[in-house]
Amino acid sequence: MALSTDTRPRIGPGFRLQWEPVQNCHVLLYPEGMVKLNGSAGEIMKRCDGQRNVGDIVADLELAFSANGLQGDVLAFVEMAGKQRWLAWV
Repeated sequence: MALSTDTRPRIGPGFRLQWEPVQNCHVLLYPEGMVKLNGSAGEIMKRCDGQRNVGDIVADLELAFSANGLQGDVLAFVEMAGKQRWLAWV
């Protein structure tokens, strides 16, 4: 499936997203370890619920952070996260 603003990403099988107070960031947990996410990645990942599409996620991020033009960055991250199997498409 080609990635687009209509794609509905969700956390990939075997991964669990959670806030880690000790790390002061979102992390992805999986049986072999943990991926520490930077702030932007955490904000994108926590919106990847399988209900919202990438366009909705971009709009929500732009509203939440009073920013414009985030679509390219969000699409690039979602594509990379999909290759890592952190995200899957509904």
